[in-house]
Amino acid sequence: MRRIDVFNGDADGICALIQWRLARPAAAEPVTGVKRDIRLLAKIQDAQDAAISVLDISLDSNRQDLERLLRQGAQVFYVDHHYCGDLPVYPNLTTLIDPSPDACTSLLMHAHLQHAYPGWAAAGAFGDNLDAAARRVLQPLALPKTQIEQLQQLGEAVNYNAYGEDLDDLLLHPAELYRRLAVHPWPLDFCAAEAELWRALSETRQSDLQLALQQTPDYQGPGAAAVILPDAQWARRINGSFGNHLAKRHPQRAHAIITHHRQGGYQISVRAPLNRPAGADALCRRYPGGGGRQAAAGVNQLPPERLDEFLRDFAASYNQPA
Repeated sequence: MRRIDVFNGDADGICALIQWRLARPAAAEPVTGVKRDIRLLAKIQDAQDAAISVLDISLDSNRQDLERLLRQGAQVFYVDHHYCGDLPVYPNLTTLIDPSPDACTSLLMHAHLQHAYPGWAAAGAFGDNLDAAARRVLQPLALPKTQIEQLQQLGEAVNYNAYGEDLDDLLLHPAELYRRLAVHPWPLDFCAAEAELWRALSETRQSDLQLALQQTPDYQGPGAAAVILPDAQWARRINGSFGNHLAKRHPQRAHAIITHHRQGGYQISVRAPLNRPAGADALCRRYPGGGGRQAAAGVNQLPPERLDEFLRDFAASYNQPA
């Protein structure tokens, strides 16, 4: 049987797949891309006699292609935490979907596999800015603080590597990063075995983050702030990590990180307030190419003439009392 692994190129998608393939070893074709490349099922044409694992991409955004593959006879195992709309009903579709703000695909896989690989589950959760949930996963291991901190840094660095307008913006193709991570049942063994790659990921992320922190907000209200980053490759790489950093620094505030799209307009990442993680997906779905989850969402390419409209919607969504 042909096996295909379809996964978001960020930390959550990669870490969920690592757990799955450690528990269910199999040679599978990888289908992935940059963080915003979520219409991944469209890349699969012939699915006859195929077993497809789909991890951390919106079912709602892939609905048409999912149903096409199911009608072809593919067996599909779908694990995700984004808005999904109505679930299609097919005997050859198995879903594990939870859009709750404190859920992520790595944590869903962790529960599904009866907590077999807590290190990778925690790394995925750290990458998705779910620090408290990641620490709960690690609590039974009684790890020293330094190891917990390194797991957090690893999850954040793997997540950082997925952000960019296209693959040329990334340090490493997500499929290659997955391949090099997945041989290690314990995540920190990767840091020791792949010291040069680990250093490149962590140091470049920190360098890009320092550049972002030098920027001042273009809009700031009582419950929301937005910053437009320069038109530069580092800005396209760091927008997700920068949003997560600001969310932790100002947990009562929503954040919008806006970068220039090479083809015109803007790409937007939204982080809902950490102390009120809701509404980001609903806001972004008002715009073409928008979507995500309650705590974090985005718009892939906002027309330039709609930027002021988006900022008004963003401010109205988060400047009101809870």
